[in-house]
Amino acid sequence: MNFATFVSFFPQLVAGPIERASNLLKQIENKRVFNYDQIVSGLKLILWGLFKKLVIADALAPIVDDIFANYASYPGSTLILGVTLFSFQVYGDFSGYTDIAIGTAKLFGVELMSNFKFPNFSRNVAEYWQRWHISLSTWFRHYIYIPLGGSRVSKLISIRNITIVFLVSGFWHGANWTFIFWGAFHAVAFIPVFLLGRNSIYKNSVVAQNTVLPSIKEFFQVLLTFGIVTFSRIFFRSESITDSFKFIKQICTNFAFEPYTHPMGYRMIDYYVLVIIFVIYEYMIRKDERNPFKFKSKIVRFIIYTLVIFLMLLFYDDGVNRSFIYFQF
Repeated sequence: MNFATFVSFFPQLVAGPIERASNLLKQIENKRVFNYDQIVSGLKLILWGLFKKLVIADALAPIVDDIFANYASYPGSTLILGVTLFSFQVYGDFSGYTDIAIGTAKLFGVELMSNFKFPNFSRNVAEYWQRWHISLSTWFRHYIYIPLGGSRVSKLISIRNITIVFLVSGFWHGANWTFIFWGAFHAVAFIPVFLLGRNSIYKNSVVAQNTVLPSIKEFFQVLLTFGIVTFSRIFFRSESITDSFKFIKQICTNFAFEPYTHPMGYRMIDYYVLVIIFVIYEYMIRKDERNPFKFKSKIVRFIIYTLVIFLMLLFYDDGVNRSFIYFQF
């Protein structure tokens, strides 16, 4: 019965976090008691996850869908806008689901592992993969990378192992050349970081660890990493590998700037401001992914709760497909 509960525990069953028996099974076997603080923490995560899903991911979905579906008729600047907004859409969609899953598990007295630790503030590609879909990255490391020899072999074999892991990661998302190219692209981006010995230097720190603002170096590191990851998502989002390369060609050969119009006629400035505020807020809470409303003042917390709920009502649209992106994987 305990094992059946472990493999069918519904909050994380569909899209993660991918839990291992060593963490989840022992919690199911042990007696659980009502814990007020744990319940409150869970409800906060559910609220924050709903915000990221309904306000960030679902609000950006029609824009991203329109740009990728009609990329041949848009200039390069609009295509860059589309793939940039897709980065925020897929992050809001998947990390939002994860927060809802972790929060729901807390209501049952169960603690799931963290799956996202603000990956958009990563300073290189290696740090990004230490912060994005952590449970899957951990699974690949333990069951593919280490059995192949990990990094305790020659540099050449280590590069082979890294390449295999990223190709398998691409194939895991689907039997489409777009995902294989996406995985290969990340391998190419990761290998230089590995060869320079910088793949673990940011493992136990966050950007601007002891300061309010990042240094100029950190700022450009984050910007470059976000750019690399966002570029890779052209392959991830396109319907075919042909579309991916045509998308890139359109950016390079037709880079004219034209203001983009929302497919449903809404004001685009509202969405730009929304994304900017979201990035700033996540930067403020970047040190604790488990507590998105970590403010001492009850008044401040109440104001933020009110704003979050108001924005969910404001940006909610019945016409948007609300299925989670990662349900297809």
